[in-house]
Amino acid sequence: MIRHTVVFSLKHEAGSAEEGAFLRDALVLAAIPGVEKFEQLRQVSPKNDYAFGFSMEFTDQAAYAGYNDHPDHVAFVRDRWVPEVGRFLEIDYVPV
Repeated sequence: MIRHTVVFSLKHEAGSAEEGAFLRDALVLAAIPGVEKFEQLRQVSPKNDYAFGFSMEFTDQAAYAGYNDHPDHVAFVRDRWVPEVGRFLEIDYVPV
């Protein structure tokens, strides 16, 4: 199992229509074959200044690679993520 996570902040103002549209449109990622347990999360810790997190799981490396190469993921990254995300940190985990 691979757990793919990313924490990020958007360039949009908090609570704005643009922020809401980004989060709604990101739901396309949950429908990509191989994605399991997709979650959109609001970051609440005062220990960092990221605003949101996405988390999802894949059964194996092949499923994760399929997600990365899927046209819907590629389009979302190109058309929404790159222009609208201000900063992010991506971490992928496997069980120990």
